[in-house]
Amino acid sequence: MKKLIKIICVLILIATVSMIAFFSKANKHINTSTLELTESIISKQSKLEETFEISGYTLDNPNVILNPYGNSPLTALVIFQSEEPGVPKITVEGKDALTTVHGEGELGTDHYVPIYGLYADKENKVIIELNGEVKEIVIKTEPIETLTEPVEIYAPDRDKLTNEFYFFSPSGRGTLPSAYDVNGDIRWYLTDKLSWDISRLDNGRLLLSTERLINSPYYNTGLYEIDLLGKVYNEYSLPGGYHHDFYELENGNLLIATNDFNNYEQGTVEDVIVEIDRSSGQIVKTWDLKNILSKHDGKSENWTDFDWFHNNSVWYDKNKNVIILSGRHQDAVIAIDYDSGELQWIIGDPTNWSEEYQKYFFTPLKGQKEFEWQWSQHAAEVTPEGYIFLLDNGNNKSKIKEEYVPAEESYTRGVMYDINTENMTIEQVWQYGKERGHEFYSPYISDVDYIDKDHYIVHSGGIVYVDGKISNRPAGFDKNVELYSTTVEILDGEKIFEITLPTNMYRVEKMNMYEKGSHFELGKGERLGSLGETPIERIYTGNIGKVVDPDEKYNSYDIKIVNEEDRLSMNAHFIKGDKVELILSDNEFHKAYNVIVSPKPYTALCIDIYATDETDEIIEVNKYINKEGLDGEHLIYLKINDTLYNTGLKIDFNR
Repeated sequence: MKKLIKIICVLILIATVSMIAFFSKANKHINTSTLELTESIISKQSKLEETFEISGYTLDNPNVILNPYGNSPLTALVIFQSEEPGVPKITVEGKDALTTVHGEGELGTDHYVPIYGLYADKENKVIIELNGEVKEIVIKTEPIETLTEPVEIYAPDRDKLTNEFYFFSPSGRGTLPSAYDVNGDIRWYLTDKLSWDISRLDNGRLLLSTERLINSPYYNTGLYEIDLLGKVYNEYSLPGGYHHDFYELENGNLLIATNDFNNYEQGTVEDVIVEIDRSSGQIVKTWDLKNILSKHDGKSENWTDFDWFHNNSVWYDKNKNVIILSGRHQDAVIAIDYDSGELQWIIGDPTNWSEEYQKYFFTPLKGQKEFEWQWSQHAAEVTPEGYIFLLDNGNNKSKIKEEYVPAEESYTRGVMYDINTENMTIEQVWQYGKERGHEFYSPYISDVDYIDKDHYIVHSGGIVYVDGKISNRPAGFDKNVELYSTTVEILDGEKIFEITLPTNMYRVEKMNMYEKGSHFELGKGERLGSLGETPIERIYTGNIGKVVDPDEKYNSYDIKIVNEEDRLSMNAHFIKGDKVELILSDNEFHKAYNVIVSPKPYTALCIDIYATDETDEIIEVNKYINKEGLDGEHLIYLKINDTLYNTGLKIDFNR
């Protein structure tokens, strides 16, 4: 037995030496270069701040930096010193009182005063007051090339409006985070495509998705805590990425809609919620909806085995200690217990649900003439009165295919329900949108916001016309389309404001430019949390084949490999059906990562505007390998079908 073990060990040693010799020999015929590190937005901003000079500048002669972080063109930073401490007061002159912006800086003698709400392509008048001294500054901005003006503004009684702005988050290509005033002028936008929910944190900053994808079509690596200058204070990374929505708990922790990409064989997305610790970014609690609901119940038209629930909102009701989620593809708003994760109730039509779930549904109170269930809903929340407020997209208005309502007979609405969890009854107490008919119909995205009692916003953000006719399909599925986004503000049952944009927008939030408690701070932001370790498909322990230099065929794939601070990323254009592996070799072990060549490797069915068309032969592919768990210097190989290429690149994971 000992002799046999010895023979096996010798054979393994010979194979290992042969493999090392093979790779070493193969590598001699091509020069390798180390991939340079591509800096993150946080690192870039830290270097920019080193150029923010303050010494010698006064209020009378300040240092004015337009777009200080390079991603927020309608903002500026005014820098100066004063002999006596004071709080700068800021006025950005608008076209009228409702569009003039007022704010305050920080108490001190070194002043870094953020300026928000400039007009594009204009000499903006900005007034700063400090300790009795008044300084007028003119800041010239550049034209906007990437956004379009609203096509319609409706404001019949401007006395009922405030000078808060309407902040929109993007839904697809060609749209950016942006804010409009009541005149319809763009007063803020980011050039980075940060998306999903755009609500404010308790500290006055925004939390938006990163611009980096973790998987197609729209799953981002995590979130940025960011101010209106575009300064990133924290980046939160998650192994399953981020999509759609988050909720800030009273302790500062975040509930986040995410995925479990390590369960690719199980084939689901958008069915996991995590809580992360705000100070570390680490996951402290997880809820997997596959353990709570049956994925084969309550199917809507858009249901697939892959995207069965499609959670698009997260809300925590502290009075009931439940998390409220919106499953678009089951036409269901659900509540789960925060502590146990057990299902508490379901709002929606119980058709197509198994008997075991019927007890969780509500029964409409008798005598309600206006009551309707919601369909393919978004943005479920709880109002201070305890009502469930949500955006009813209104798709099909039935779970029975033969009873589907066509797009021209559909409508989108904001709706409030009063639920009684003791006797399991439900009452519709308010709605807006049905009266607008199909002109207000969005088959996807959209939002509602509670401003105050009897003061709401209903946002029909995904209106799509195809060949001049209202469509039942999200943007990106058809050609010859017209897109619109209509946002309505309602006070005491009356429409007081409406803005229509010539594009689709995901969500909207009405906010001040300057928020009390929001502080601008210098200093490098923190990168928190983790993307986790990327699963290795296999580890080669022997000769993996002949290694060749890049050739004409290799170059046709247009392969780009980038060394990011936390991962290695590859972008390429492969041919449908290609079998691809990315291999990292340290001349001892050869780690192979599978590259999925598919237009829809992790596709959510509600919208696919980021993905390549299913019929295309050439498919754009992104592959990401996280640095966690990797160490030392590695050569980079690509195995495409039966050909093993030496890319000529290497990466040092310790740098």
